[in-house]
Amino acid sequence: MSSAAAATTANTALYSNTRFSSELLASSINAFSKTHFTTCSNSLRPKRNTRLILVPRASPPSDSAKSTEDSGKRKRKKKSDDGNGGDGEEGEDDDNRLQLSLDDVNPVGLGRKSRQIFDEVWRKFSGLGQISRTSRTDDEETLFIREGPMCEFVIPGAQNTTVLVVGATSRIGRIVVRKLMIRGYLVKALVRKADQEVVDMLPRSVEIVIGDVGDPATLKAAVEGCNKIIYCATARSTITGDLFRVDHLGVYNLCKAFQDYNNKLAQLRAGKSSKSKLVITKFKSPSSLDGWEVRQGTYFQDVVATKYDGGMDAKFEFTENGEAVFSGYVFTRGGFVELSKKLSLPLGSTLDRYEGLVLSVGGNGRSYVLILEAGPLADPSQSKLYFARISTKVGFCRVRVPFSSFRPVQPDDPPLDPFLIHTLTIRFEPRRQKPVEVNAETKQDLRSFKLILEYIKALPTGQETDFVLVSCSGLGIEPSRREQVLKAKRAGEDSLRRSGLGYTIVRPGPLEEEPGGQRALIFDQGNRISQGISCADVADICVKALHDSSARNKSFDVCYEYVAEQGKELYELVAHLPDKANNYLTPALSVLEKNT
Repeated sequence: MSSAAAATTANTALYSNTRFSSELLASSINAFSKTHFTTCSNSLRPKRNTRLILVPRASPPSDSAKSTEDSGKRKRKKKSDDGNGGDGEEGEDDDNRLQLSLDDVNPVGLGRKSRQIFDEVWRKFSGLGQISRTSRTDDEETLFIREGPMCEFVIPGAQNTTVLVVGATSRIGRIVVRKLMIRGYLVKALVRKADQEVVDMLPRSVEIVIGDVGDPATLKAAVEGCNKIIYCATARSTITGDLFRVDHLGVYNLCKAFQDYNNKLAQLRAGKSSKSKLVITKFKSPSSLDGWEVRQGTYFQDVVATKYDGGMDAKFEFTENGEAVFSGYVFTRGGFVELSKKLSLPLGSTLDRYEGLVLSVGGNGRSYVLILEAGPLADPSQSKLYFARISTKVGFCRVRVPFSSFRPVQPDDPPLDPFLIHTLTIRFEPRRQKPVEVNAETKQDLRSFKLILEYIKALPTGQETDFVLVSCSGLGIEPSRREQVLKAKRAGEDSLRRSGLGYTIVRPGPLEEEPGGQRALIFDQGNRISQGISCADVADICVKALHDSSARNKSFDVCYEYVAEQGKELYELVAHLPDKANNYLTPALSVLEKNT
């Protein structure tokens, strides 16, 4: 009886704290009390003080009933004082026994009824952790998540952060949604169809948005009001069209929609948004070409170079189509042509508050060298040169170039200081050019180039990730279709890196349906992992990466810990997941390279 009483007390406190129905609580307690009393009455006659809980009351007694009961008590008390207390007590017990039926004292019925009541109470109790099946109103659900017994999971500021989960019904997405809900985030789920099966998979407080990542027009409503995105979607088939639409084009479309939304916010805030870019130059009229200078030169002068001097030429013009085109050819051995300009930034703006450059360009897919000149303007002799190589694609694309990727031309020079940048140069050289994938019948001359410039902007420095992409490492995929799957995945990753958004790309090993936080994990770069990982661990990494500065602009592989072969010990860091309070992600990612 003591354990049952303790369970009843615990359930009473828990239900009162979480605002469950008082009627259900009362009926459960009365049913438990009646069952426990009746069971014990078979072996032990109840005392006088236990007789009060024998008959459950469905409603409070009326005033007349209270007066009748009080008069009866006074009469019984008077008989007891006259010396007839024993007979009076026996009479009361007879009256109480008349209210019990055979079903009430049947052991089989008692056991079955006790189990039913206990199962009902336990179902309500365990339902506290099942947010998707609560019947509370939205206000009560919000209060429970943020102030209830799970408040230790809540992340400061999460209630002001809206996260869009793409692929919310996938194996990882469903866990991501629930982890976000428990931690207090506002969650939007992008689904293709909002049928009953999909709705039942998601918590009721999740805002469901119907859209298709392959259709940009349907993504505007999805990103509206969102601060971050977690992309868990993947193609359901290995058909090339599906892979391209979901894994490549889907990421590109969503990045563009999210950027357009952020730019809209920046315009409403007079360009003061933390995600707004600084426009260095925008080529939209013939006057925008003013100040740009076309130059040519060679890396060395010798007899051989003079003998094979085939000439070179370049021009920068604004065409009738409204495009700024830098084009030409270089036939001279060791020659190059370049386009250069001294930067003129808006008053009060310096590049040290930005983390890199993003160029929107088009053309025939050549590679170029981006050169920055930094130093005091008053003394040009103190200026240093820094370079970074960039690749373009056939057609238009965005190229992201972090300042951290620039290397000094002279190895002894100090690292680049963005505050001192004053000149930008785009150089073309025939060497290191690679053929691009175009029509096989078209002959490519790698010594000629065409670069269409749309704009050059500076990327704002950020501390947190804007877009988390769940990709794959290629393990566990059938060899016959691995190449085409990885090709689509890598194309989607490149679209995210070039977008200018703060990103985190997670490449897990083969997914396994296991509890999370049970085994150590290995974080690595270089496609060297060989083990699987649970979906719950991947979901936890995605959620933790949202506010971890060490995860911004990083791509990494992750899998379960394993022992490397002798002579191939490549892994130095093993991150353990003992509990939810252990911040394992920061030390694991702090040693990995950025912008990879």
